[in-house]
Amino acid sequence: MRAQSSATAATPIAVDSPAPSRAGTLQAALGVVAFSLTFPATAWGLEGFGPWSLVAVRSVLAAVLAGGCLLALRVPPPARRHWPGLAVVAAGVVLGFPLLTTLALETSTTAHAAVVVGLLPLTTALLSALRFGIRPSRTFWAAALAGAAAVVAFTVQQSGGALTAADGYLFGALLVCAAGYTEGGRLARVMPGWQVIGWALVLCLPLTVPAAALALAHEPVRLGVHSVAGLLWVAAGSQFLGLVVWYRGMAAVGIPKASQLQLAQPLLTLVWSVLLLGEHLSAAAPVTAVAVLVCIAVTQRARG
Repeated sequence: MRAQSSATAATPIAVDSPAPSRAGTLQAALGVVAFSLTFPATAWGLEGFGPWSLVAVRSVLAAVLAGGCLLALRVPPPARRHWPGLAVVAAGVVLGFPLLTTLALETSTTAHAAVVVGLLPLTTALLSALRFGIRPSRTFWAAALAGAAAVVAFTVQQSGGALTAADGYLFGALLVCAAGYTEGGRLARVMPGWQVIGWALVLCLPLTVPAAALALAHEPVRLGVHSVAGLLWVAAGSQFLGLVVWYRGMAAVGIPKASQLQLAQPLLTLVWSVLLLGEHLSAAAPVTAVAVLVCIAVTQRARG
């Protein structure tokens, strides 16, 4: 990673040529793979940490990693006009989504939580349209809605169609995360994506450090292989590295198109849940996977 002055960046990063577009799609896809491991890793982390401890400690560890990179590369602070956007990223991606989904996973399975996550691409595209006046084509919206419907139908079928108390947390997480993605994608067009999430994490340190100390003092901690591995992944993989490539991808291919790659995230999460948590999938999984992949292909080709 090469240090760049986000404070003096005045022009958006050029993203019109095919090569950056392909690279951006790959980076966004890598972000989706990293995010797909978040729920299973969180479930592992909850084996040894309380929900508040897990969220606070993961944010502190990710901020230490991001802050170390910013210091090592001598990156100057962003311009004042960028801080409100970074605050939205921090509230949605660093604090809101991790906390709400962790609270939900105390009583919900990863399969059930994937119901709401399957709606995240459509919600992100909708918020970006409202926030920035983006108007994708009708083909794009038709494919996005079809993909979201396929994901919701599959995950609801997996959970038996029953709504739980955790759904309130999950729907809240959906909204705040979509807002963070939308604002982060905008900022990643004028500063490197890793700096977007890096500064957002550092911005939260005055809250997360005392929160971690308080939570660790009141919640029991039982260190084990699963709990430590889960904590390290959600801190380094989900909270920092995954968001680095995700924001770079959104900057390259646009927020609506990148967000549709997340249609595959619930299915990937269910695969990891089988491999890591021993959960079982129905025979509908391959059919849904094909339907989602078709929708992703259509949204990537649609122009608007």
